[in-house]
Amino acid sequence: MTVLLLALLMANGFQLEKCRAVITGASGGLGAEFARQLAPHADTLVLVARRAEALEMVKQELSSFNATILCCVADLATDAGRNEVMTFLETHDVRPNLLINNAGLGDYGSFASSTAEKTRTQIELNITALTMLTHALLPLLCESAGNHALASMATAGVLNVSSLASMLPMPDLAVYAASKSYVTSFSEALAIEMAPKNVIVSCVCPGPTPTNFSQTAKREDGTDTNREGQSLLRIPPSEVVSRALMALQQREACVFPGVGVSIAGRLFRLMPRSVMRWLLKRRHGKE
Repeated sequence: MTVLLLALLMANGFQLEKCRAVITGASGGLGAEFARQLAPHADTLVLVARRAEALEMVKQELSSFNATILCCVADLATDAGRNEVMTFLETHDVRPNLLINNAGLGDYGSFASSTAEKTRTQIELNITALTMLTHALLPLLCESAGNHALASMATAGVLNVSSLASMLPMPDLAVYAASKSYVTSFSEALAIEMAPKNVIVSCVCPGPTPTNFSQTAKREDGTDTNREGQSLLRIPPSEVVSRALMALQQREACVFPGVGVSIAGRLFRLMPRSVMRWLLKRRHGKE
């Protein structure tokens, strides 16, 4: 009987209706788009980011929906900021059943010429914040899954935003690509661990997407990265988000949104690392 029940639960993915979601990096880009697509379905959305004014703009944009929209201003690259999120949830009596780890940062240019501050911030935001916030919220997610599993087959979920770059050792984006490799690996492992608890863990690995990522990744001197071939992989944020939410609904551990990105992701997984390094070295030499 227990095996049969688990099989039934596994067949049903995350239910968007009446979800209570925490979305990090929600002041713009993919984070704001997650809020837009969830607002028609959600009971509560907690939008987390550093910029209060930008969060309020997203909140106002969603004011026509019935969902309760709350703005939590916090710097997730710090322990204090991460603690502020947990305090905010407790103060507002929000018990989330969905965590979307979207906040992230890149840095265009060589590792040797990077500043220690931005390198540290990338690691804190892309790896530490995602990991520790997930760890802190898992008890609430497990509680939500346990409370609702028998009644309606609803589940809890974690959705991590990684990148196609997680498949590559990328020159001039080395720390970012390495941090996203961590996100992808961590997500796939956690998906296996949490499956028996009916907590779905999915990871989305988009390619180039028109957001403000590139602007924040550029350095003060204007240092950029080689964008050759990116136009073939670029898809709008709306498609990235809809595919990511579909992954939760279908219990997919890792997805690459868009035809070009999906093909590239499979190719990079299969390509011998020596060949990959040779190709990247040639591409890097053209800059």
